[in-house]
Amino acid sequence: MKKKLGALLMMVVVLMVLAACGGGEADESSGSADDGEVYTLQAGHSLPDDHPYHLGFLEMAEKVEERTDGRVKIEVFPFSEIGAERELTEGLTLGTVDLAVSSTAPVTNFVPELAVLDVPFIFNDRDSAVDVLNGEIGDELFQAMDDQGIIGLSWGENGYRHVTNALHPVEKPEDLSGLKIRVQENEIHLAAFEELGAQPTPMAWTEALTALQQGVVDAQENPAIVADQYKLYESNQEYMTLTGHVYSVAVYMMSKQTYEELPEDLRDIVLEEGQKIGAMERDMIVEMEQESLKTLEEQGVEIIDEVDPAPFQEIVSSVYDMVEHQELLNNILEAQK
Repeated sequence: MKKKLGALLMMVVVLMVLAACGGGEADESSGSADDGEVYTLQAGHSLPDDHPYHLGFLEMAEKVEERTDGRVKIEVFPFSEIGAERELTEGLTLGTVDLAVSSTAPVTNFVPELAVLDVPFIFNDRDSAVDVLNGEIGDELFQAMDDQGIIGLSWGENGYRHVTNALHPVEKPEDLSGLKIRVQENEIHLAAFEELGAQPTPMAWTEALTALQQGVVDAQENPAIVADQYKLYESNQEYMTLTGHVYSVAVYMMSKQTYEELPEDLRDIVLEEGQKIGAMERDMIVEMEQESLKTLEEQGVEIIDEVDPAPFQEIVSSVYDMVEHQELLNNILEAQK
């Protein structure tokens, strides 16, 4: 009798263990059990809180919180509050930053292929740029980012870069001769403006504002929105020439580590909403770009808008040989023919 009772008890124990294991496997495989935890993600960028970078993240935060019933919240930090663009990008690779949007130049420190996107006059127009980035070439660049621990969510932009200066209207390449111009710390941009006859000086943007005010440099190049939001008309910038020499690509990004740490159902929602905001941000940029040009003109900046880009493009094309990823460059150019 004792033997039968012991065997029965053993069978009960085994069945309980199997049931527990089976239940655990089902929960794990579904990846959708609500554990009651609220996940708070931090999103950062370097521009003001009325810039489309910021507005895009706010829209994403609202949609994500709504679709996850409050289980995922996104806090958005402008003005480099949790790091400048390079620091944010590094944080993404380490998992110390969850989300970021940045121009591509700082990201090239981790994904060198992206430097090709900053080559002057590489895109025929905005539509061509969007088609390239949303196609196979853009997917390949996102894969290169993924290899570095960064998930590319969607492509945005910061508008076209134009030249402003304190001395005289710039209508043709010769008008840049001898002009002291602040440029990004980018070898291609530096070489391009040297070819145009200017005297480019690479420096961080925070230093550039002071340099413009003090007359250390005469000129700079940035999208109209930046010139407006930073009130460059108060920094001696009396002329803006719509050279459109660089289509300033931006990218919304997520840390791969953050993505993997989220439950499966939540990570999918964050990814889906992140994939939508690039297009929305670009639309806002186009609208605000026109508003910024109007504001600059009202503040006394002379806008030189009838500019033939061909002479500028012909001169700077000599620096294309400096580009490290020649195959990618040629693929981008070929895709627009």
